[in-house]
Amino acid sequence: MIYIFEESAGAQKLTLKGELHKYLIKVRRHGVGDTIAFRNKEAVTQLHIYKIIEIEPRVAVLKLIESKELKVQSEQELHIAWCVIDAKSVEKVLPSLCEIGVSKISFISCERSQKNFKVDFKRYERIVEASMQQSGRTSFLTFDTYKNIDAFIKEYPDTKVFDFSDTILEGGVAFKRVLIGCEGGFSPQEKNSLAAQDVFRLKTPMVLRSESAVFSVASKILL
Repeated sequence: MIYIFEESAGAQKLTLKGELHKYLIKVRRHGVGDTIAFRNKEAVTQLHIYKIIEIEPRVAVLKLIESKELKVQSEQELHIAWCVIDAKSVEKVLPSLCEIGVSKISFISCERSQKNFKVDFKRYERIVEASMQQSGRTSFLTFDTYKNIDAFIKEYPDTKVFDFSDTILEGGVAFKRVLIGCEGGFSPQEKNSLAAQDVFRLKTPMVLRSESAVFSVASKILL
């Protein structure tokens, strides 16, 4: 854990109770004199270093010893347009997408997306926050939705498309936005709508699951 989100971070003293007290004192086994880093979601680039000055069975008191501006973020931004898939599959790869620096994910209801799949932003945000604390990242990965591919391309005409193509994505490329389909890929009508976009594939003969494709493409661009 690189830092911990705490709504009172920045105050001269912190009094920790409940689950956070249990985690830091009983699980992490911190003691008096140890220092711990905190950030406040309202000013996430500010890092606050606290020292534990008192520990009771249910309460720990910490004193602020330093506050400084410290940003930790990817040098490049990447906006992923992702046709809706099973939320469980998204949740498995979401921490890794956060860690490597994906800046935004737009979920699109595509023709081959199963209609019973729902996007749970609140749950995704909790997963992202946990990943940020583990990786040290200081910019939030954001989410939104679009009703179809046409609506997204109209707003973002510079979007690149991951699909079957003769063009192979090489390392060191730099583009801001990529569209990746759901299981089964794009429908003929969607492919027609995307005819004017730049299309690429990865250098593999295997067919990737949607979540594998998202992580592989993002890694190729950002790392």
